[in-house]
Amino acid sequence: MAQQRYPTHTFRTKDPPASQNTGEVALHIGGLPAASDVDRICNSGSPLPTFDLAPMLALERGQQSEAVEQLCQAVATCLRDTGCVVISDPRVKAEDNMAFLDMMERYFAQSTAAKMKDARPDLHFQVGATPEGTETPKCTVDPTSIASIHSQPAEHRARVPQGADPKWRYMWRIGDRPAQTRYAELNAEPVVPANFPEWPAVMTTWGNKMLAAVHTVAQMAAVGFGLPPDAFTERMAYGPHLLAPTGADLEAHNSLNMCYAGYHYDLNFLTIHGKSRFPGLFVWLRDGKRVAVRIPAGCLFIQAGKQLEWLTGGYVKAGMHEVVCSEDTLAALKNAQAQGSSTWRVSSTVFGHIASDQRLSPLGHFATPHAIQEYPALDAGKYVQQELEAIKLKQR
Repeated sequence: MAQQRYPTHTFRTKDPPASQNTGEVALHIGGLPAASDVDRICNSGSPLPTFDLAPMLALERGQQSEAVEQLCQAVATCLRDTGCVVISDPRVKAEDNMAFLDMMERYFAQSTAAKMKDARPDLHFQVGATPEGTETPKCTVDPTSIASIHSQPAEHRARVPQGADPKWRYMWRIGDRPAQTRYAELNAEPVVPANFPEWPAVMTTWGNKMLAAVHTVAQMAAVGFGLPPDAFTERMAYGPHLLAPTGADLEAHNSLNMCYAGYHYDLNFLTIHGKSRFPGLFVWLRDGKRVAVRIPAGCLFIQAGKQLEWLTGGYVKAGMHEVVCSEDTLAALKNAQAQGSSTWRVSSTVFGHIASDQRLSPLGHFATPHAIQEYPALDAGKYVQQELEAIKLKQR
């Protein structure tokens, strides 16, 4: 099967900003606001800016647009200053997310025995089901993470989980895998559950649309950073991209402030989320503020992962986040119970990866002597294996 391709747009690119805080305007749906910037928006307590991808998608290959260049620079600035962006993508429909959530709620509501038939511990749970109590957040054992939490001001401090995360996960690969790779276990064939004939179509449709949005944002970020437009996307080709929804049983796990996913960063390049039916995701901005994520209807949330941090030599930091049972979670649970709806909290998540056999190292002007020392060249697959060991999904 041919590798799925996404359009690459060609731009004039400017030199990277001399200052890390560029003060570029934040874009909202509908265009450029007259007077606001990412820093002021994020420090004022207002919601994160929403970036409309339609102008980027409307460009034909080879065209140039000053407005789209400004949009790209604003996306890059937002990633740098906050570690995340909210986007509106006309290709991604809310009804696709609803069909996906409906199916995943039915899947997670099955018995443990039924779901365990889909688990593949021999493949480090990188396809199929991962049982609750398996993923162990690094913040419970890593001295650096523990020290970071203890240094946080009380109002922005992460919750410290008691042991492994009480959530299930399902890994479904998105896109084609390489014909040859040194990391076969990270590029395994997908697992299709029994009694879900619609599974491949629903998962692949939703996963491909989310991954296409990741590709577009990756191109925009590259332009905004002063790199070639395909600097990131060419390294994503044949990557081990995963649609990886989680499922937490809120009937069983509903204590206020309990962690469904402990304080952590994602090991991949960019992570994208559709809107969940239950709140609970919190992120930390670059300035240390803890913010509840509220995705507007029809929008998507993207967060920087460790591979993006690596490729930018630390200019963008992997976004720290956690999923907890908040007051809003409990209110949504009460509402679902009253309506007789599912009480499984399902995340709608795709992990966009750099291909396993690609080398991670700072790119272009990010490759300063300090950055090269801090982020030495390493296969993306080797790095993923190391991180899986740390969270106990891969045994040494």
